[in-house]
Amino acid sequence: MVQEGDLISVNYIGQLEDGTIFDTSLEDVAKEAGQHNPARGYEPLEFTVGAGQMIPGFDAGVVGMTVGEEKTVTIPAAEAYGEYDEELVQPVPRTQLKEMGIEPEVGMPLFTQYGQVTIVRIDETNAYVDYNHHLAGETLTFKITLVSIGKE
Repeated sequence: MVQEGDLISVNYIGQLEDGTIFDTSLEDVAKEAGQHNPARGYEPLEFTVGAGQMIPGFDAGVVGMTVGEEKTVTIPAAEAYGEYDEELVQPVPRTQLKEMGIEPEVGMPLFTQYGQVTIVRIDETNAYVDYNHHLAGETLTFKITLVSIGKE
């Protein structure tokens, strides 16, 4: 039975409230969902329970599982990637982006020291960059199958 501190491996399917699959460790599921990435290795996810490697709701959801068990866990935004925060949408002068050789477009991802961000709107002087995680504000559902339990 999974306890905090265990090194475990799981297969999972992550879905949004509308049923859209946003991530999975299963290649056949990724292909069916149109999410297949040939550069990615599809294999069970390995992590240490309670070590802060996973979103809190996922960590809590696997505690008590046994090898071979399948479980569906619904995780509210607060226990996943947090609520969407409008204050994390920040203006960046368009001139600054142009100096970096970037012609801003709505929906364009940018890669920064803070990770990937997205341009969400543009006006005459600024591009507004969203620093929220792309799953912020979302309730997530994971179908989890416990593959193995080891000790860290």
